[in-house]
Amino acid sequence: MTEAMVEAPSKPIQMVDVIGQYRRYQDEIDSAVLEVVKSGKYINGPYVQAFEREMAEYLGVRHAIACASGTDALQLALMAIDLQPGDEVITTPFTFAATTETIALLHGKPVYVDIEPATFNLDVEQIESKITPRTRAILPVHLFGQPANMTRISEIARKHHLIVIEDAAQAVGATWEGKKVCGIGDMAAISFYPSKNLGAFGDAGMVTTNDDKLAHAIRTIANHGSERAYYHDRLGVNSRLDAIQAAILSVKLPYLDEWNANRSRAAATYSELFEDYSELVQTPFLDPRATSIWHQYSIILSTGREQVAQHLREVGIPHGIYYPIPLHLQRAYADGSRGDFPTTEYAADHILSLPMHSELISEEIEYIVSHVLEGLGV
Repeated sequence: MTEAMVEAPSKPIQMVDVIGQYRRYQDEIDSAVLEVVKSGKYINGPYVQAFEREMAEYLGVRHAIACASGTDALQLALMAIDLQPGDEVITTPFTFAATTETIALLHGKPVYVDIEPATFNLDVEQIESKITPRTRAILPVHLFGQPANMTRISEIARKHHLIVIEDAAQAVGATWEGKKVCGIGDMAAISFYPSKNLGAFGDAGMVTTNDDKLAHAIRTIANHGSERAYYHDRLGVNSRLDAIQAAILSVKLPYLDEWNANRSRAAATYSELFEDYSELVQTPFLDPRATSIWHQYSIILSTGREQVAQHLREVGIPHGIYYPIPLHLQRAYADGSRGDFPTTEYAADHILSLPMHSELISEEIEYIVSHVLEGLGV
């Protein structure tokens, strides 16, 4: 494939096309927002409660508790298990900072496990070697929309009496062995950040669980630690989903499976076009036990990432590097050295994420792939 073979798209390519998606459903969304504005019920109330019920039904869980952001969802889950200073949480160094940030804010200790080279998720066979008497929980991240190996993680957790908190910020709608994530561990944290597959028009999040006691604790903590007005029985925070965001998400939820299917088709097109260049481009591996929602389409370039990125910038194709610096090397959390997690570090040095969204069409993907290959000198 060469540039001459592929005609430029008629409109700019978007990394995530939130405006294009909005325009398709504008009437429904505008009507829902206006209804909330006219109701005067802006905090919690019927719109938030309705969305919680809809999400619980979609995910097949007993409880879906809305909150202000995906980061808050992680913190609420950790607070619900009463994480104490020095308690250890096993997680991945290859993810967004919020995963580690929330552990550190509660004075817990993140304990990192390297990733699998194919899936970028926790290497489950390394987990048990990191368990100590201070370990409280395992926090797997379903990175880029593909679930971690929840079968093995659940087995390890049961054996060692640990809590499992799924970081499903990028994975709503994904499945592991036929079951939707967010209902496999003890709790799950969800983000509805605008760029997510199910995105609000601002920050928004949710914690899910099948445990009645944990659900009660999460709701209480999110409401200043209060079960009734002006009585505070435990330390809490203020983390509420506003009703406008809930109404927008209720409009979007029925379309989520369709959007995820569109992303799967786009991912398959990418992988097919790169198939003849496997010595230069490692395409994403999909575990046969899983379905991915393809929050990102991330390739590994054995060489030449910077020259490809520069070429994409020159021709106006957006791209991302998720994530350029592993968490164990970040200044805010640094307690490790280069070489500690070699697979993570290799991924950080070679990964490149390409445009991925439900509005992406084949012609755009062909154009993107042609320029990645041109950047590699093919």
